[in-house]
Formats: sequence, C-alpha cells, structure tokens
Amino acid sequence: MPVSHVSHRSSFPLRAVVAALATVALLSLAACGKGEAPAAAGGAPGGAGGGKPPAPEVGVVIATPGNVGLVTELPGRLEASRVSQVRARAAGILQERLFREGSDVKAGQALFKIDPAPYAAAAQSAAASLARAEANAAQAKALAERYKPLVEANAVSKQEYATAVASAKSAEADVAVGRASVATAKINLGYASVTAPISGRIGRALVTEGALVGQGDATELAVIQQINPLYVNFTQSASEVLKLRRAMQDGQFKQADGSAAASIRVVLEDGSEYALPGKLLFTDLTVDPTSGQVTLRAEVPNPKGDLLPGLYVRVRIEQAQVSNAITVPQQSVTRTQQGDTVSVVDAEGKISKRTVKISAAQNNQWVVLDGLKAGEQVMVDGFQKLQMMPPGTPVKAVPWKAPAPGAATPPAAPAAAASAPAAKQ
Repeated sequence: MPVSHVSHRSSFPLRAVVAALATVALLSLAACGKGEAPAAAGGAPGGAGGGKPPAPEVGVVIATPGNVGLVTELPGRLEASRVSQVRARAAGILQERLFREGSDVKAGQALFKIDPAPYAAAAQSAAASLARAEANAAQAKALAERYKPLVEANAVSKQEYATAVASAKSAEADVAVGRASVATAKINLGYASVTAPISGRIGRALVTEGALVGQGDATELAVIQQINPLYVNFTQSASEVLKLRRAMQDGQFKQADGSAAASIRVVLEDGSEYALPGKLLFTDLTVDPTSGQVTLRAEVPNPKGDLLPGLYVRVRIEQAQVSNAITVPQQSVTRTQQGDTVSVVDAEGKISKRTVKISAAQNNQWVVLDGLKAGEQVMVDGFQKLQMMPPGTPVKAVPWKAPAPGAATPPAAPAAAASAPAAKQ
C-alpha cells in the first residue's frame, strides 16, 4: 500500500512537465513563423532585383511661346442698332391694324389705317380750288394778251394794260397756291395710312381699333427695332482704352474686310459664348468724372434673332497681342502675396520653383509674360503625391491632358497605377 501511494503522487508532476515542454515548443514554432514572414516579404523585391520604389508620375506641359491675345471680360448690354417710334401724324379714328405683333416688317409697309374720309374730302376741295384758280388765271392771261396790241395803238390806256398784266400774274400765283393745297391734302390723306419708317421687328400695338389718335400730339402706335446687327455697350477704364487705341493704331487688329477694329465675343447669361464674333465700333470721347470709365460700343451680327435688345451680357474683348508669351493651365500657378510661382521639372526629374509674371486669364489658362523659357516642363498635376514624399524626391514627367468637360479624374488614380506593377510581382 505505501509503495503504490508514492508512485501515484510522482506521476502527476511528470505529466505536467511534459505538457509544459509541448507548450514551449509550440510557442517557439509560432515565433519562428512570425519572424520569417517579414523577411520573406522584405526579401521579395530584393530577390526580384529592385530595392527602390518607382518614381511618382506627375503631369507636365511644355512651355511653348507664341503670339497671345490679352482678353478682358466686361459687363455690357445689348441695344438695337436702329429704333423707330411709329406715331400717328393724322388725327382720326383708328380703323384697322395691318400687321402681326412681334413680326418683321419692311420699310414702307402699311401698319395702321386711320379713317381717311375727312382727308379725302379735303383733297377734293383743294383740287376744286385749284381748278377755279387755273380758270381765273387763263382768263386774266387772255385779257392781258388782248390789251397788248391795243395799248400800242393807243386804243386802251397804259394803266388798263398794266392792271390786266398784274391780274394775270396774281391769277398764276393763285394757281401755285392751289397746287400746294392739293399737295398738302394728298400728304394728309397719305398719313391716314401709317407705314413703317424702317425695316425691323415690330413689337406690340400700343393702341387698338376705335381709338382716337393724333389729336393734339402725335400718338405713339408701336415701336420698330432693327436687331440685325445689334449694338453692345460697355465701359472700361480710361487707361485700358488708351492701350487698346495704341494697339489698334499699331495695326495689331485686322478684320476680314481689312479695317482696323478689335474683335469681341459675347458671353450669354448661362455662360455660353455666342457663335458669331463682333467688332468694336468706337470709344466715347469723354471720360466719366465719377468713375473714370469710358463707354465703348461694338457691333454684333444677329441674323437669326437669337439676341434681344436690353439683354445683359459679358463682353470678351482682345486688348492687345503679346509676342513670345506662354500659356499654362491655371492649376499649375501658385498665387501668393509674395508672387506667382510654378514648378518646373528638369530632365533628371528634379522639381524647382520658378517665379513668373502673369498677365491675364483666358480659357482657364494664365498668360505668362516672364519667368519661363521655351521647352521647359511645367508641372500641372501630381502635387498631392509629392506631399507624401520626402523633399527632393525625383519624379517622372508625363504629358498632361486636360480633362474633358464634366469629367473628373480622381487624384488616387495615378498612385494606384504606379503600385500595380509591385503588386503584380
């Protein structure tokens, strides 16, 4: 009994020791597995022959000098080239409207009809008075002709002959007055038919049939506006106008007909640009003392009537042309109070900051006047990648393409493309 009791107690520690040794072995194997994993992962690129990550790609454009027109955008308002108020020049009752409101009319086209009866009667009366004057003139002339041989034979006195001659001339004057009265009556009769003074588009009728018009003042009946071409009026500072005049005098602007006039473009309220270009007509002779602005006027063709008078628009006018200027996308220029800078990528992929002088923006691009040389690579895209890289990291320059309107390129797309080869390995 004692022997068996001792062996039972000694077997329990033995089993515990075996379990502990097994646990230690398992932990050692797990630790070895974890330590080998980073080594395998880290040794993969080295085993493949590369220990350096690929250079990040950045989009660049090549600086190309050329002749660039400096464009300024100003607010303006459209105006009809000719405006005519149709008024009643004869007093009477309006009988009929002879046009369709809002339509195009021709010069001389009948628009309204006023009651012509009183003017027709006045014309007939004037014609009758003329006939009576012509009869009296014929009688007086015949009497003077009969007295002429008689006064030579002393059959009538010279006084009687002189009186007969004077009566004949007075009768001729009455005939002239009668003819003028007939002409006046015909004119007044013609005023009963109101015609268009100019060709253009007519608006709504301001009076209706049955209204008494022309009584006292000439009643306004309608308005005709000539909308092809249209005028656009806008203002600009006096200094800019002087530069524009110098550019025109230097012959920088030439129209198709050979005239020296700056071209303009009209931008509508929705931001779209009108298809047909216009040309500058003149600048005002005086400067507004309160604002220092000068009024300018340009002519814009409007054959389809798409533009309407009174419409507020934006006017893009080419102020001058700059030689050897370079245009770069606006997103490539960093603007600060210290100045404007761009990032230039050299042949080795190193990036350097460059201070530039810009003039104006047009078509989402800055016009660079100084600071860049022809052939240099200006960085446009990839700035976010460089924020995660140490300073001085070389880059790979690739041609930048402007995104299509409405399309957005995610910034992470180039980074994903660069990491794709490493993932493939």
